[in-house]
Amino acid sequence: MELIYESTRNADEKVTASQAILKGLANDGGLFVPSKIPALAVDIDELAKMTYQETAYAVMSKFLTDFTEEELKNCIDAAYDSKFDTKEIAPLVSVDNAYYLELFHGSTIAFKDMALSILPHLLITAARKNQVKNEIVILTATSGDTGKAALAGFADVEGTKIIVFYPKHGVSPIQEKQMVTQKGKNTFVIGINGNFDEAQTGVKKMFSDKKLAEMMEEGGYQFSSANSINIGRLVPQIVYYVYAYAKLYAKGEISKGEKINFVVPTGNFGNILAAFYAKQMGIPIAKLICASNENKVLYDFFSTGIYDKNREFLLTSSPSMDILISSNLERLIYWITGNHAKQNSELMQSLSKEGKYEITKKMKEQLSDFYGNYTTEKQTEQVIHKLYQKTGYVLDTHTAVAAGVYAKYREETRDTAKTVIVSTASPFKFTRSVMNSIDKEKYDSMTDFELVDELSRLSKTSVPAAVEEIRNAEICHKTVCDSEEMEDIVKKILNIV
Repeated sequence: MELIYESTRNADEKVTASQAILKGLANDGGLFVPSKIPALAVDIDELAKMTYQETAYAVMSKFLTDFTEEELKNCIDAAYDSKFDTKEIAPLVSVDNAYYLELFHGSTIAFKDMALSILPHLLITAARKNQVKNEIVILTATSGDTGKAALAGFADVEGTKIIVFYPKHGVSPIQEKQMVTQKGKNTFVIGINGNFDEAQTGVKKMFSDKKLAEMMEEGGYQFSSANSINIGRLVPQIVYYVYAYAKLYAKGEISKGEKINFVVPTGNFGNILAAFYAKQMGIPIAKLICASNENKVLYDFFSTGIYDKNREFLLTSSPSMDILISSNLERLIYWITGNHAKQNSELMQSLSKEGKYEITKKMKEQLSDFYGNYTTEKQTEQVIHKLYQKTGYVLDTHTAVAAGVYAKYREETRDTAKTVIVSTASPFKFTRSVMNSIDKEKYDSMTDFELVDELSRLSKTSVPAAVEEIRNAEICHKTVCDSEEMEDIVKKILNIV
């Protein structure tokens, strides 16, 4: 039976899975969500024996129902191959009374690889299915990791161009160098003098600009998105939550049906939403622990029921979470309204006009699956330092935020359920922040790549290929603009002025 997708802001806008992937955003600016969350319908004993690729098919086939078995398996096999440096794809490591789900073994050493390795294949397959003749322009804003992972996925993919906007002074040096050294005739990287929210708002504005869409059509182009607002990004993320649970069971770490917690460092809310969808599919998950940095808009939301972006935007050592507008939260809001598009649309209009909204008491009661908290910059440093001193295991800053929040959760609740901390990036991506946390006095004067080599020695791990290849790489992208110039830049790239 085919699963239909609908807009969170207009119940009448309904599309197939492949159409939702192609469009990225709904015509009204809403996000596409499945009309229902399908049951997994595979017994845990069977799941426990599956490879990552087999698990991916078991999960994704339930959501992408207009893809044939051959099409979907071809996409999965092309995505989860030797570009990952471990056969497991997403290994689980037991450290200090928690399990770390390492999602950074792909080609750009961040969790975005898990979905962005497959998105180009899904998108090209979707274009063929829908007889698309236009060239597809991937338009994306990034807070640091999506950009490089999307660029790597789409570089030189025929029939596509990819344009990435990033906050010029809001990403780590390694993140920036990964993006600006990206090769590929169809790749374009632009720094903006502003923050991620401004970049994301500019991209959303272009998606909903009807006049621009007409100009694109005349030029033989159409937009799609590689951000987690695209359902083609979200569905593959559900897979590793199912896989992690099955592997814990396979190893005898949990019994059949035993509930576990997941702790997710959270910015745009897509990653933790995927965990929520996994729970709705039938995976025994108890708490979804939403970890924020000092930009704690989500912590405040879960505490009060008020989402308020009217606050100072802080640049932190976990830049991929430096976000005040968590776009994917809209999908959860739509869920707790009872799929009431009009009510959700009114809340999103309030966010757009006033910078905030408040959910009802009844809606807040439906958020009991979630627990929110945050760590300060100082606490994040302490988590990295203490865990390294105690175990020799080195966390990146985002995973440290999650570990810090998990410690607060345990202290507050005394919950001893088995818990998986989602490790979203390699420490090599944030070497300066990580090494300064371990010993600032010793490492502060080193260059970025001296720190890379020292981290390799300390952690007893090889420097990832993703970092080694940019050590002496040529800068290919040098354009910087103000946020209000973003549309002009896109028109110039596409020659549709």
